[in-house]
Amino acid sequence: MADLAQYQRDIQKFNTSYLKEAVKEPINFWGLAGFAVAAAYSFSIIPLLIAIIAEIAYIMVVPNLPAYRALVQRREKERHLLSAKTAREKLIKSFTPREREAVEYLRWLKEKIQDNYKKFTGAGSLPSNLRTLDQRWEDFVDLLDVYRRRKQHLKSINRQAVHNQLSQAYRAAESSTDDKTKRIQQTNVEILKRRIASFDEIEQSVKLVEGQLQSIENFFSYLNDEIVTMSTPEKFSLLDFEQLSDSIAMTKQMLDATADEFGQLDSYNREMSNYQLLPEGNR
Repeated sequence: MADLAQYQRDIQKFNTSYLKEAVKEPINFWGLAGFAVAAAYSFSIIPLLIAIIAEIAYIMVVPNLPAYRALVQRREKERHLLSAKTAREKLIKSFTPREREAVEYLRWLKEKIQDNYKKFTGAGSLPSNLRTLDQRWEDFVDLLDVYRRRKQHLKSINRQAVHNQLSQAYRAAESSTDDKTKRIQQTNVEILKRRIASFDEIEQSVKLVEGQLQSIENFFSYLNDEIVTMSTPEKFSLLDFEQLSDSIAMTKQMLDATADEFGQLDSYNREMSNYQLLPEGNR
């Protein structure tokens, strides 16, 4: 029953979004305005009654038309893409000069590859695998952001302080004279051991992302060489784009798996008032 209720709520929300879009359509607004003007000039409520009837018919029919729903979905997709593009460009501006240089060089190389393909093959459009370079460039920007933030986080952590805390917790647990105190210190030992393990996992993720960034850069350079020297478009189609895509997907999956560990470091430090172990911006 709970699943059915949730499904009904999702359907209701889905339909309501189309209704809201239909109401906001310029044709609906100006249609209602026209009836209002007619009522004002004629000093009659008849145009208003007609407007109410027309509006009811409009909201009953238009939001349920497949063509209109497809239009709304296309608009929403375009808004989402524009929003993502704007956010990514804003993110790039926050990078260091060296990081921005790497991003802009890869953007330039991507465009050069696509232009050269059209130039050397005489094709009017790009093949599907070559169009995925846009997504691979976006992946590069997103992964670079993850890399720089995690690397900075590791630099801001005082590992020696955590190891010192672990040594103190070990000694406190061994010297405890009652079971209650001993259990508390043993719990602290386990938490600190997990924190140190988290450091290692995050450090491993940084190395993995660094390798993935280099892989994307090398693939773009290799692809540019192949485009310049290829003899037929068929040769280009044999290049392995799927391997790079799968590799990036694997890296993102690993990052998602370690995201909780990354956030728990800051949360633990705040709870324990270990502000000296927090990154500067999160203290």
